[in-house]
Amino acid sequence: MAQNIYDDPDFFAGYSQLPRQVEGLDGAPEWPAIRAMLPELSGRRVADLGCGFGWASRWMRDRGAASVLGFDLSQNMIARARADTRDPAIEYRIADLDTLDLPEASFDLVYSALTFHYVRDFDRLVRMIHAALVPGGALVFTIEHPIFMAAAHPHWISDEDGRRTWPVNGYSIEGERRTNWFADGVLKYHRTLGTTLNTLIGAGFEPRCVEEFAPTPEQIEQMPALAEEMERPMMLLVSACRH
Repeated sequence: MAQNIYDDPDFFAGYSQLPRQVEGLDGAPEWPAIRAMLPELSGRRVADLGCGFGWASRWMRDRGAASVLGFDLSQNMIARARADTRDPAIEYRIADLDTLDLPEASFDLVYSALTFHYVRDFDRLVRMIHAALVPGGALVFTIEHPIFMAAAHPHWISDEDGRRTWPVNGYSIEGERRTNWFADGVLKYHRTLGTTLNTLIGAGFEPRCVEEFAPTPEQIEQMPALAEEMERPMMLLVSACRH
């Protein structure tokens, strides 16, 4: 079973105060780029893997999705999503993505935001998603960028010329990584960019768009702390199609 850090009281309390959880999708700087990757939603059946508080699930229904089925390992997340949703076409279930099995050919879109880096067996998950999509269906997901995941320190350091750098530790060494973020020992799984994309291709997906998210000048002006995202990518955004 995957680590259920989101039900740790200290972690959940800190996480709930993030702008993207307080403000919803408007608090996620990468959302406009993700939105541009999404297919037409009208009449589509959607699975939202790692649905969290249900922000994206509700947005997709508002844009015409026929139904949305959201999954999350966290009881706290699912409880909050259910409390904030008044739509019988949206259903939320507690599930571990390491063992989840979706019915074959049951969805037109599988969406996931910042969740797959918690999954141990990415290959199994991607092959299951491929089978769950209808031909022509889409997979759109975001993860922590592998370069960000491999960062050796939680802060900037300076080189000999005084320039700030973000050190990378063992990028080619894949596997478990532990970080302290709202709680100690948060477990994630590092995979290189090549492994991530080749796993999709090996499962039968055709990558359509790959974005290494960087904020716009307008976003940086509104939120100056985003300037450091210009130094190294924090998120990887991917869309792929099942033939």
